[in-house]
Amino acid sequence: MEHVIRPWGSYQILYTTPGYQVKKLVIHPGQRTSLQYHHKRSEHWIVTRGAPVLQLGDDQLMLQINQSLFVPTGVKHRISNVGTEDVEIIECQIGNYLGEDDIVRVEDDYQRDKN
Repeated sequence: MEHVIRPWGSYQILYTTPGYQVKKLVIHPGQRTSLQYHHKRSEHWIVTRGAPVLQLGDDQLMLQINQSLFVPTGVKHRISNVGTEDVEIIECQIGNYLGEDDIVRVEDDYQRDKN
């Protein structure tokens, strides 16, 4: 399993096959992912630990363990951890292209490139 460190936490690729990929995301307390969208994939998020605040478009949602959210292609989204323990999310990406270069960052706390 590939384990990648990010400023907000980390992710592990659990499974990859043509058309979809499964990752485990860990977001540390007080951190959040970039506000981003994708041209070529949708995502399904399932909360397995913690209580993240999820932004989908202009809506803010707080999810609990065992709740899920669908993120359509082209819709801005972000995961924030406002709690005191790590948030863990299982993410299933579905699309014809699943590369990390399909991330279009709209806002980023860590000053990474927009594309």
